[in-house]
Amino acid sequence: MKLVKNTDSKNLDQKQISDKEAEEAFRTILTWMGEDPDREGLLETPKRVIKAFKEYFKGYKEDPTKVLDKTFGDVEGYDDMVVQKNISVQSHCEHHMAPIIGKAHVAYIPKERVVGLSKLARVVEVFSKRLQTQERLTMQIANTLMESLEAKGVAVTIDSTHQCMTMRGIKKEQATTVTNYYLGQFKEDLSYQNRYLRFISTTLKD
Repeated sequence: MKLVKNTDSKNLDQKQISDKEAEEAFRTILTWMGEDPDREGLLETPKRVIKAFKEYFKGYKEDPTKVLDKTFGDVEGYDDMVVQKNISVQSHCEHHMAPIIGKAHVAYIPKERVVGLSKLARVVEVFSKRLQTQERLTMQIANTLMESLEAKGVAVTIDSTHQCMTMRGIKKEQATTVTNYYLGQFKEDLSYQNRYLRFISTTLKD
């Protein structure tokens, strides 16, 4: 499984690791935990973990800008915000590799062209399927939408639970984290920002 670099990382070549090498690493971890990787119930576990990791972290092999390549201009001059709420977020924190589970809300103000609605959720998905901090994830989604769509403004909100603090450490099961990032008119004009927040406010309260 060869992981491509994150969009904000340096242009460094990464060593290509085979599935077999990764499986052996997980066998070592199982032994370190106190398990016997050769017992019947664990014989296929390293292989299953590799398969799962390919799904969890498939965003490293995807380019979010390509998701936004196709846009549409036949919208009769529509120039108000487009808001998409309740996009599921399933990511992993880069500090403990524990799950981050929540929702994203995304809005943009088109300049001349709009993008297919599924593509907004797809951009969230690509960046989510990488090791993340919630703050960086929020900014990456916003910056990519702003630049790729040449939008007049972008707003992104993520509301999520971090299992690195609900299942371990401080163990505050009810704690959630909310991050916001605004660009363009959403940052410069509070009327846009306030309207956006009203649109998503009922969701944040649920």
